[in-house]
Amino acid sequence: MDDHEFTATTGPARRSVLTMGAVAVALSALGATSASAATRTAPSAGRARLRLPAPTGPYPVGTTKLRLVDHDRRDPWTAAPVRELLVDVRYPARSVAGYRRAAQMTAGEAAVFDGLNNFAGLPAGRVDWAATRTFAHIGAPLDRRAPRPVVLYSPGVLDPRTLGTTLTDELASRGYVVIAVDHPYDVSAVEFPDGRVVTSRLPQEFAAAQEGGPAAVTALLEKTAAVRVADLRFVVDTVTRAFDEGRLDPAPIAAFGQSAGGFGALQALHDDRRLAAAADLDGVLAYVQDDHDEGNLSTVAAEGTDRPVLLMGGDGNDRTTVPSWRELWRHSTGPRLDVTLTGSRHATFTDAASLLPQIARHVGLDRKTLTGWVGTVPTARAVAAQRAYTTAFFDRHLRGRDSGLLHEPSARFPEADVVPGPFGGAVSRGRARRS
Repeated sequence: MDDHEFTATTGPARRSVLTMGAVAVALSALGATSASAATRTAPSAGRARLRLPAPTGPYPVGTTKLRLVDHDRRDPWTAAPVRELLVDVRYPARSVAGYRRAAQMTAGEAAVFDGLNNFAGLPAGRVDWAATRTFAHIGAPLDRRAPRPVVLYSPGVLDPRTLGTTLTDELASRGYVVIAVDHPYDVSAVEFPDGRVVTSRLPQEFAAAQEGGPAAVTALLEKTAAVRVADLRFVVDTVTRAFDEGRLDPAPIAAFGQSAGGFGALQALHDDRRLAAAADLDGVLAYVQDDHDEGNLSTVAAEGTDRPVLLMGGDGNDRTTVPSWRELWRHSTGPRLDVTLTGSRHATFTDAASLLPQIARHVGLDRKTLTGWVGTVPTARAVAAQRAYTTAFFDRHLRGRDSGLLHEPSARFPEADVVPGPFGGAVSRGRARRS
């Protein structure tokens, strides 16, 4: 595996930053740690082997894994003297012949995810999570003819960065450099190149916060979001340094994510003017335990932004029903789009949309459990709509390419309910300096 180290210095009930449901699942999974660890060496016979959908863009996809070390920040979860991150970089490749496809998860990450995940009712030991292959080829040469805007991806709480592979592979196949960021001690597990596997501390943190009462829970939500935003901004530092040193051609930078990752992407957009746009896939923008609670707004919701924003919500969730989205919309002056995916649930906006139906067929789970995870929208339709809208959004605001998809509902995607609103404005170009 082509691993590198870079160092740099820094100058919801359904989708809250840390949902009650996610934490309950995580807490119950702690008792199964030894069993899930045992699956790491167990034979794969009889366990489901899963497939991801192939990307549809014109470029083959290359990938490399980077360990990033922020020497100017202590780890906020462990008090270690530095903050370490692990990221996957995907990019348009010149050729992938002779380069093997990357696994979605390492063996260490897969073993933990098998028991520590957000899917209540998912039986442990029945899926060979380490066997799933992405469509990104390790170490394949970069296609320097391709345009290469940079997009950061952040996952939801407990979810590994790799649970957004469908969209990160897709954007890379369309000419983007995509950096998927893990948030150690928040996501289920991160396996570093030296073999260390660090697991989430949020179940224990949340249990302690509950004992402290509502104020302590809110403080934990605020901390979780702040750590994620700091992680994203450190990755932006690393990217801009690569620009300055000539290792990467200067290009606009944007961010997107699911759930807490979407919150982090928009908050980072608010805090850091080097980001040109951001997309939020079903992430509440307040420190609340239910999407529909008023108050405890983030600053991006309370103050808005002057740069482009895409909100893409689960069935019934849009700026008219989610207070933090309403306030973001009301206070923002930049271009913005609000899309609801009919028939979707929170996990639809991850690889779960394609993976969980395969698991349900393999282990015989009932339809009620499956639709509780990913809704009723067919997998192919959910994936196609997400790919189309995220690509169209970034194409418009990072490349100046307007497909027309973002202006009104499309007959091609009847599941996507476009809530009318202002989407005009200048295309974002170049890169701004850090605020």
